[in-house]
Amino acid sequence: MSVLIELGDDRGAPVEERRPPPQVSRRWRVAALAAACVLLGGAAPAARLTPQPGPAVPARATVLGAGPLLLVVDPEPNPPTLSAYDSAAPDGPPRWRVTVPPAAGWSAEVAGDLLLLVERDQALGARVTTARSLRTGQPVWRRPERVYAAGNEAVAVSEVRSASEPGRRVEGTVHGVDPATGATRWSVPLPSTAVLRALPGRVLLVQDDGLVRLLDARDGTERGRGQLPPADYGPDNPQVVGAHLVLRHPSGGAMALTGYDLPGLARRWQVPVQPGELILRPCQGLICGQDEQGRWAIDPGSGVRVWTWPAGARWRTVAGPRVPAEPLVVLGMAADGRRSLVATVGRDGHRVSAVLPAGVTDCRRVGAGLICRDGTARVTFWPIEGP
Repeated sequence: MSVLIELGDDRGAPVEERRPPPQVSRRWRVAALAAACVLLGGAAPAARLTPQPGPAVPARATVLGAGPLLLVVDPEPNPPTLSAYDSAAPDGPPRWRVTVPPAAGWSAEVAGDLLLLVERDQALGARVTTARSLRTGQPVWRRPERVYAAGNEAVAVSEVRSASEPGRRVEGTVHGVDPATGATRWSVPLPSTAVLRALPGRVLLVQDDGLVRLLDARDGTERGRGQLPPADYGPDNPQVVGAHLVLRHPSGGAMALTGYDLPGLARRWQVPVQPGELILRPCQGLICGQDEQGRWAIDPGSGVRVWTWPAGARWRTVAGPRVPAEPLVVLGMAADGRRSLVATVGRDGHRVSAVLPAGVTDCRRVGAGLICRDGTARVTFWPIEGP
């Protein structure tokens, strides 16, 4: 049986982990498990991570998380079916079940009281978006573009067709969408390809030439603009946390992070970073980084390093919706090489909270926990605690 648990959808479909975790030495595994035991305290993992059985998942099904819902798309029937379960009680009956058009893949997010279900083609490009009622699953409207949630608002745009990096860039015209009807409220043309970041109530556009515009998602009014230095712009660069934008870019033969204020885009600080691969993500109001030397966090308003976790390079971030105010959830290998340690990473650093048993795989964040496969025809839900 082959079950696909969709690994996330943030401004397209970027890869959550671009590189496999390094090989973990036995000495490190023992040390990590010992630290976990001290932090967990005896039977605490079982008390905190008591699994709840989830729904039976058909072969070739896609499992998605969107707001309060756990979604299962079964492509086998003709037409395919979409079932919605309460993510807090996934062992219950589905809230609703509807048919959906055939597609090669799906992704989903929530905008207000709407579920935005994106249909993807063989290259995983967005083909069309259907807005459905969160309460009933019935279609409200449909657009032949990728529609992004911007808080309770919505914006639509065409993705650049790319088999290697689907969803990385957009082109054409950005349209503000009336959530109630799907009609276009406003339009802003793009002179070239661009990166789009849909934020609560705002839309950030970064053009190829570095011009940045911050738009009001409701009426398209320009709230700020500025110029960024040349960089590898993408869905994860720049990052936005609150009223701060952080960009990774070349600087004098090296690499740097530079912080800007929003909406004015005034430059506030710059710090050097190690060359090589660097993954940046918001975490509880900070910018959390992962490179070959470990994990660390900086204050997006000042660039000051808040904490460092050298062993964090060996831990894998669990995929799921990116919420800047929430901590990251990461998994590391236990000493026996079979179980997984669970930790949260946030403003106060990392905290190992529990151990997942052997055989639990393919986890992603859904609601207030993890939804994982356990080797059976069902998925399991594991409630987690934040720091």
